[in-house]
Amino acid sequence: MKLSIVIPTYNEAAVIRSLLHYLQRHASPGTEIIVADGGSTDATRDIAGAQGARVHLCRHKGRGPQMNAGAAAGTGDVLYFLHADTFPPVGFEAYINEAIQQGAGSGCFRLRFDSSHWFLRLNAWFTRFEVDAIRFGDQSLFARRDVFLRAGGFGEQLLLLEDQEIIGRLRRLAPFKVLPQQVTTSARKYREVGVYRLQAGYILIYGLFRFGMAQRRLARIYKWLLRR
Repeated sequence: MKLSIVIPTYNEAAVIRSLLHYLQRHASPGTEIIVADGGSTDATRDIAGAQGARVHLCRHKGRGPQMNAGAAAGTGDVLYFLHADTFPPVGFEAYINEAIQQGAGSGCFRLRFDSSHWFLRLNAWFTRFEVDAIRFGDQSLFARRDVFLRAGGFGEQLLLLEDQEIIGRLRRLAPFKVLPQQVTTSARKYREVGVYRLQAGYILIYGLFRFGMAQRRLARIYKWLLRR
């Protein structure tokens, strides 16, 4: 199994170096690390290139288009989509490989935040369940390339919830597996906005999404929720 790790970025200079250093220590020599950049105006691309990652400058900004572009640029049999502030567990390649060998077409890890806040620990605890409503992009996502392509990739028209929306399409093609190990993701946005306020915002956005609200309206509400 050859793995292509795709990391969508936009102005992630503050965090990308530590993630790439971690991946270099824990990934196999043949693993591709592709930074799919949406036109960063900071040093993200320079740092990523200096750390040995393949930097792909995407024509269109947005996580969906960037992750699709990174997947297209990669050559791995399995794609692993990872946020710039999320660290997979040690041994993640072996866990993904085992899941694929056992028949999974796609899947993710459970979640853990780099915070001891009780609400975030509870939030992360729920990610063990096979319920798509509690799937988060920060959990990372792996998929066999053939399954990902048959699913049509990420919905590029989506401004929000692209990580969550694709899971239903992936499930219809092959089993989806939530692995018991945990990724560790940054709680920086919760610290900036407020734990309860941000989580309530996520619940609101998801509910409106399920009711069919237009993406542009969702994006405006999301920006309003993130105001400081």
